[in-house]
Amino acid sequence: MRIEILDTTLRDGEQMSGVAFSADEKLSLAKLLLEDLKVDRLEVASARVSEGEFEAVRKVCDWARQRGFIDRIEVLGFVDGETSIEWIQKAGCKVINLLAKGSLKHCEGQLRKTPEQHLADVRRSIELAHERGLNVNIYLEDWSGGMRTSPDYVFAMVDALKDSGIQRFMLPDTLGILNPDDTYNYLSAMRNRYPDLNFDFHPHNDYDLATANVYAAIKAGVTSFHATINGLGERAGNVTISSIIAIVKDHFGYEVNADESKLYRVSRMVEMFSGIRIPTNKPIIGENVFTQTAGIHADGDNKNNLYCNALVPERFGRHRTYALGKTSGKANIKKNLEEMGIELDDDAMRKVTQRIIELGDKKETVTPEDLPFIISDVLRSQSIKDKIDVVNFNFSTAKGLKSIVSVMVKIDGQFYKEAASGDGQYDAFMSCIKKIYSSLNKPLPKLVDYNVTIPPGGRTDALVQTTITWQMDKEFRTRGLDPDQTMAAIKATIKMLNIIEE
Repeated sequence: MRIEILDTTLRDGEQMSGVAFSADEKLSLAKLLLEDLKVDRLEVASARVSEGEFEAVRKVCDWARQRGFIDRIEVLGFVDGETSIEWIQKAGCKVINLLAKGSLKHCEGQLRKTPEQHLADVRRSIELAHERGLNVNIYLEDWSGGMRTSPDYVFAMVDALKDSGIQRFMLPDTLGILNPDDTYNYLSAMRNRYPDLNFDFHPHNDYDLATANVYAAIKAGVTSFHATINGLGERAGNVTISSIIAIVKDHFGYEVNADESKLYRVSRMVEMFSGIRIPTNKPIIGENVFTQTAGIHADGDNKNNLYCNALVPERFGRHRTYALGKTSGKANIKKNLEEMGIELDDDAMRKVTQRIIELGDKKETVTPEDLPFIISDVLRSQSIKDKIDVVNFNFSTAKGLKSIVSVMVKIDGQFYKEAASGDGQYDAFMSCIKKIYSSLNKPLPKLVDYNVTIPPGGRTDALVQTTITWQMDKEFRTRGLDPDQTMAAIKATIKMLNIIEE
């Protein structure tokens, strides 16, 4: 059996507070989702939102038409006469997902109409869409609430519309109220009553049950699901595409068209465009989910992968890492040292392990990139040392003007000085470093992510941790800790400079 996925990141995902994609971002993500990740269908917008949204849909549809994807692009439309239909047609889209009411409560409470009046309006919208050459799917909004409180209304709606040329009946758990038992029972009832209709299930995650409800829906025989990248969506969000793929393949042995090896890359791109960070413990796509922290787990991995399951990181374009901290033990440290080609005798390993445990007790974060410097400190080695130091710097900042900084750097005992301006103090600082490194023909890595963590509580003297992700031959991270945010970033940068020297 094959499971189909409609991605609604660009429509439902954009309803998450603070998320808004530009026209160019929507086009870039549409290309990634259809060409790289290979989702089956793409819901890209709601009609009538804005001129910017119209331009975004037009751009996506122009590209999709050239690539042969136009029938896989869908837009949410409303029961509003010809308004939504005309908007969608002018944008170049061929599929309208018509939003109708799937519960008596919504029909009477929001529309202030009888079911018969609403049904007449829906029929007229379907006829108008067909006259304009659009294919029609229909959302039964609050379908889950309708099945719970007014199932006769739901069945009456579907009975009246099942022969009206609708391609798909979309069944949303609009308020995320379902549990797996209800999901299975309600969807089984729909499939048993209408065996010839195509049903999509659209789960929300208010009770953190969206993934479990997908599992129940598959058991009930549903084969088409709506999801978003990173679980973006209104309130608690939607089910994530990554979770659906894992469930379908590992728990049912079914097929999906989506390419799981591209998931992480697409997830990171959506994270960047949306500004919503992926939780570090988010299954499959979180930063830490393929990281073993406990030393006993690393030891077990050395003994026939005793602590690994079917979710091996390589499936998703990732790799397993071993964290360094107070619970890591020698096995974790050994794994990291092996990757760097560093060997230590038992006594040295014991000393390094103890130092990492001490740092962990102080709540300090230790990265693999810190290991050579910890070894140097513990063993008093001269073979690994800081070759680069920022001797001094001076910032000048004024309202309405760019920041100006002068920097003096010592590299292998030689002093170099530069001045530069930038959009903020750190940008100006990096401009100086780039000038110095350019004059020395030294390469610098690309900055790919910059994350600042400030403890809650409102204290102005709180320590700031800045974590910067760099890309040179591979990605690596450095961290800096200081009460001043710019200084924390500079400390992280100095670590980076010494790492690339090594």
